[in-house]
Amino acid sequence: MARAAISGGLKLRRTWRPAVLVERRQETPSAATLVLNVPGWPGHLAGQHLDVRLTAPDGYQAARSYSLAAPANGEQTAITVQRVPDGEVSSYLVGDARPGDSVEVRGPVGGWFVWKPEQSSPVLLVAGGSGVVPLMAMIRTRNGVSAAPFRLIYSIRGPQDRIYRDELQRRAAEDGGLHVTFLYTRAAPENESRPVGRIRLDDLVSYGWPAEVEPTCYVCGPTGFVETVSDLLIFLGHDPSRIRTERFGPSGS
Repeated sequence: MARAAISGGLKLRRTWRPAVLVERRQETPSAATLVLNVPGWPGHLAGQHLDVRLTAPDGYQAARSYSLAAPANGEQTAITVQRVPDGEVSSYLVGDARPGDSVEVRGPVGGWFVWKPEQSSPVLLVAGGSGVVPLMAMIRTRNGVSAAPFRLIYSIRGPQDRIYRDELQRRAAEDGGLHVTFLYTRAAPENESRPVGRIRLDDLVSYGWPAEVEPTCYVCGPTGFVETVSDLLIFLGHDPSRIRTERFGPSGS
């Protein structure tokens, strides 16, 4: 099943391709979206990721994986990268890369953590930090092609860390089928009624879907966050087979 869900043949997806940065958008002080033009890109599904490889003048290479942030658009792809302290790849992509620069990419990768427009059931998206990136690809893919109701619960340290803040607020205001909730773990806006702190059971009760409506749940973020949310969802009665997870941890990226 996973193989059928992935765009392009296996050999095609394992091939490194040249890519040129055509647009760069700063999302937060430490995160940026990079739009890449990739000749021959085979397309992708919301929730998949790609590998990015950098090559230094002395031949040294470093590669990291990044979630795709937008629907397939011909030969263009987009990733949103969060700078990691001392990360050799993320530091370059967020701080130094400029339009016209070249990298290599490979993919798309992944067949389980994906959402497709033909899925009509309610969707619960739960993000921790930059884990919002593949979930944003799902929200953008849904726009105009699906009536499936979406609820996003987005946990971040503080207001300055809200990736896609303006777009998420705009989409939620314009689309009655999309509900967005920001949770703050360290610092909150002045008008925020919820006390700062990590995601809790009552957050999922208040802002998520009840288990009775059988939503498909997508949870993405650091390993500890994903495990906590998954356990809480199961405690609330959600079917484990409908909980899809993607996690990340320190990688030197």
